[in-house]
Amino acid sequence: MDAQIESPQAAWPFGDGLVERCRGLPPARTAVAHPCDETAILAAVDAARRGLITPLLIGPPNKIHAAAERAGVDISGLTLVATPHSHAAAARAVCLVREGKAELIMKGSLHTDELMHEVLAPDTGLRTARRVSHVYLMQTEHYPKPLLITDGAINITPNLEDKRDIVQNAIDLAHVLGIARPKVAVLSAVETVSSRIPSTLDAAALCKMADRGQITGGLIDGPLAFDNAINAEAAAEKGILSEVAGAADILMAPDLVAGNIIAKQLSFLGGAFAAGVVLGARVPIILTSRADSERTRVTSCALAVLVAENLGLLTRIEAAAHG
Repeated sequence: MDAQIESPQAAWPFGDGLVERCRGLPPARTAVAHPCDETAILAAVDAARRGLITPLLIGPPNKIHAAAERAGVDISGLTLVATPHSHAAAARAVCLVREGKAELIMKGSLHTDELMHEVLAPDTGLRTARRVSHVYLMQTEHYPKPLLITDGAINITPNLEDKRDIVQNAIDLAHVLGIARPKVAVLSAVETVSSRIPSTLDAAALCKMADRGQITGGLIDGPLAFDNAINAEAAAEKGILSEVAGAADILMAPDLVAGNIIAKQLSFLGGAFAAGVVLGARVPIILTSRADSERTRVTSCALAVLVAENLGLLTRIEAAAHG
């Protein structure tokens, strides 16, 4: 995640609503991998204060305590799981999930690649039949509803099968958010299919896959250029007849670079607020950044908690606790 441009008084009704929805849920036990700087420890403590998570702080205890002291927060009531370094912290976070001791993973002050290497390890990781992907949830005053943008953080150059899973992950998240039939715009540079632009071929194939039931739960159209996807007048100018054009809920980028650029442009030029979550593993994964605002960190946690509830993780754990 990256920095958001926001004023102290700015409201994020949709994001605030997500936090409110979590109030009746038990805090999710969250493996926080290597929270050894002020931002990482604050992310865990802020979410814990709001009742969203119960953090398990994994890493070198001396570094974690030093980060907490610099941040001015008390972690005496939190559980510390000692590991010698960041790689071991990532491995232990994954192990805690496999052992049924954690329902979420939160990235601390280690590289995303280091954490995801352990998550995606073939024999010891958290893979499922679904491709793992990241989804941004963004809201800007220049668009009338929240936007889901995928994938700008995990999959660098996804193939067609990867894109099927990336779209399905985003649709499933939209359902969690209460969007019954999300409109998915599969983006490219143009709205016509051309063999010279491979992303347009993938977009057309994804639409047909949806027709054949290989992607479910949403309304998909593409290829669509960005303007056609989010602006009805631009779509009308091109003569595009589509329920998705000009009204997209989900923007499916052709690759990581495009998705990342879209999200950052919306943040820095469009003043958008953002949260994000990684889907497709056994548990949701929260990726935090030093540049994230408190609101972004907290809303990302709320998003992950709601996904965990939808997957039945919190219900099972609550039942086990009473068993």
